[in-house]
Amino acid sequence: MALAIAGQVAHPTSEGPAVRWKPCPTYSDEVIRSLRLQEGQIPAFRTLMKRMECGTVTVPLDHDDPTGRKIDIAVTRLAATDKAHRIGATAILPGGPGNSGYLDPILRVALRNKEMAKLNERYDIIGFDPRGVGYSTKVACPMSPLGPREPGALTQESARQIYDAQVAANRQCGDSDPAFLGQLTTATVAKDLDLVRSALGERTFNLLGFSWGTYLGMVYRSQFPGRARRVFLDSVAPPWTRFDEHIQDSAAAAERNFGRMAAWLARRDETYGLGATARQVREEVAELVRDYDRNPKTFPGLQRPIDGSAVADLAKLTTTDWARAGKALAELKAAEDVPTVKEIFGAGMGAPVPGAPEMLNMTMNWAVTCNEDSSRADFDTAWRAYRQLVQRHPVTGRSWGLGGVKCPGWPLPAQEVTLHRGSGSLVLAGHLYEFMSVYEWTLQTRRAIGGAVFTVADDVHVSTTRVPECAAEVVRYFETGGIGKGCPGSAIPS
Repeated sequence: MALAIAGQVAHPTSEGPAVRWKPCPTYSDEVIRSLRLQEGQIPAFRTLMKRMECGTVTVPLDHDDPTGRKIDIAVTRLAATDKAHRIGATAILPGGPGNSGYLDPILRVALRNKEMAKLNERYDIIGFDPRGVGYSTKVACPMSPLGPREPGALTQESARQIYDAQVAANRQCGDSDPAFLGQLTTATVAKDLDLVRSALGERTFNLLGFSWGTYLGMVYRSQFPGRARRVFLDSVAPPWTRFDEHIQDSAAAAERNFGRMAAWLARRDETYGLGATARQVREEVAELVRDYDRNPKTFPGLQRPIDGSAVADLAKLTTTDWARAGKALAELKAAEDVPTVKEIFGAGMGAPVPGAPEMLNMTMNWAVTCNEDSSRADFDTAWRAYRQLVQRHPVTGRSWGLGGVKCPGWPLPAQEVTLHRGSGSLVLAGHLYEFMSVYEWTLQTRRAIGGAVFTVADDVHVSTTRVPECAAEVVRYFETGGIGKGCPGSAIPS
């Protein structure tokens, strides 16, 4: 095991990569609050930062050219607290693509809840920023608005302007640094991760993946089957990477899940006034979508004009926000005072907090998505798909915009990975009603690569480790290899 001494280099083998350890960043209370931690968690966060080790591992930009250009991968480690009974190391695989994982040992494990914190007793928890993100080597493409966007129903003329702007932006980004951007793929991140494993002196990695991190886990397990021990993947990605199919499946799941919200609202018709049956609620909200598309409204104190896409966004909200969604929809029906609408749509991102770590890199998201997307539809195909999507999903369909159009004009070739079945331990946690990672993808992934399905009976993305009852199952799996068939997930509000 490499020793973590600030400023020194640890070489676990004579020929392998090394971790260059250094002092961890220091953060102000304002920065810590921006990480969505409660005030009472700030002292514990600071204590954990003192215990966490931080460093970098140098890897080839192009793994097929190991002597060429090099980049750095930022790595963190929270060592097991029960060293006498240590089992191994668990790497946290962040979502996105483009999310930071640097602070995940603290944010996703040690401070998540008491059950998840137990994972750190017998496991080192490994975090990292994938290439292109956070403290790792990265580049930035300019982010510009995609053409004029007037509120109201999306016209073919406006759609064409949005499409053309997307093509121009894709070409500008892809041509800006093709040598680097072309190496932003899930496969290259998996190879980086294996070099991190080697640099840490670990014979194997256990993997805990979230969202895109589940696909990273699948790819790592396929590329390095003997080095993945226990693997738990939450909100499972599909075993394919076509962006248009991703949107089609997610849109269908969002419309289905609105049926659950509609039934919940109908049982509370005295509160929300949207209908006494699920069918009445569905018809009412679909009419709100049409009405606000015909007559968009601007409310004082709210920068975003409210049209049908905003109504559809409310209808897509998940279980934990059903009460707020119901209030907001009722306010839009009355079209007078809309405090809940302002609360939901008026928060915005705000100015970045000085000194805060980058939690999402959109260039990395952009490049990985487009490098792996072979659809890249022409305009006529994209427009036809959009019209079909809105027709099939009258309540939530408008929220997707030209959602299937992200990568037309991307100048770099599509790179797809062939996944392989493995014999190692694998648990696929699918959320029964979720639309961001559709439950059917979990079943498709099991058919493609094997594994056991763990069904979470909710619609909340990557909620498994947030719910203590479910988190206990995750920890039990990593400690013993055993796990049940599922858990309730996030509770439906009373």
